Amino acid sequence: MAGTVTFLGGVSIWQELRVVHPARLVRRSVEAGAVVRATRGRYVLPSTAEQLATAQSRSAVLSHVSAAVHHGWRVKVVPDAAWITVPRNRRLREAQRIGVMPRWADLTTDDVRHGVTTPLRTVLDCARALPFDEALAVADSALRARDVTRAELNTAAAAAHGPGSRAARRVARFADGRAANPFESVLRALCIEEGFELTPQLQIADSGLFAIVDLGSEELQLAVEADGFEHHGTRKGLRKDCRRHTEFAVFGWSSLRFAFEDVMDKPFWVRWALRSWRDVREGRMPRDPPLRSHGRADTP
Repeated sequence: MAGTVTFLGGVSIWQELRVVHPARLVRRSVEAGAVVRATRGRYVLPSTAEQLATAQSRSAVLSHVSAAVHHGWRVKVVPDAAWITVPRNRRLREAQRIGVMPRWADLTTDDVRHGVTTPLRTVLDCARALPFDEALAVADSALRARDVTRAELNTAAAAAHGPGSRAARRVARFADGRAANPFESVLRALCIEEGFELTPQLQIADSGLFAIVDLGSEELQLAVEADGFEHHGTRKGLRKDCRRHTEFAVFGWSSLRFAFEDVMDKPFWVRWALRSWRDVREGRMPRDPPLRSHGRADTP
């Protein structure tokens, strides 16, 4: 059960858990403490529920990724340790550093609510401190939850200065609440870094063809899909998916499909596929795929 919540980005609702687990198992997991019912119908990991208390025990503020999960947003990497922000003039003893990811900053009263950084401050902190794909997943989640508006994010990022301000403006530029989950956000981040600015949830309407794809470009006639395990749960679903991608080919669209494990754990392979697709489109030979070998990690 905890693995499912982690897979879904650290936060899950009842209906999502029921897709893969019987109701009795969900209830037993809560009773056993494997997952925590944070609010009605919303479930988190025990470590997530404890992180606010960890911050308070150090007279600090829960921040960054820990604050994002506290706000109910989904993230690429669920934090094991509590991200906290401590005033610049205060030191943490060695024992106080155990189980935390400390950052130092002088927060204003507008930056904090009930011991947690506000949604806008949380997005900006993550944008400054995290890799682009992780930060984009947080920003997308905040917009999707409507806890932050695009105008607020752009204005705050434009006014940012100091370390990480350039990264914050980059995240603000590309953040998009139409992304369905961190899986799609991370895939879009990889596409952006390879020079593909694709539209989330693109509606394709051609003569005889209608589809909504995770990411796409009408100009390139390219559909990029984040294929989760739920897509092929039934024969009916498999048949529908086969027809969908065959129709893309018939109508001249390229379709690139990526599995969760490759996007999250083997991004170099995703990058190779994107670059090679562009090579072929521009009349060049595709690059050799990354080497794979049994018993060790893929070689980039």
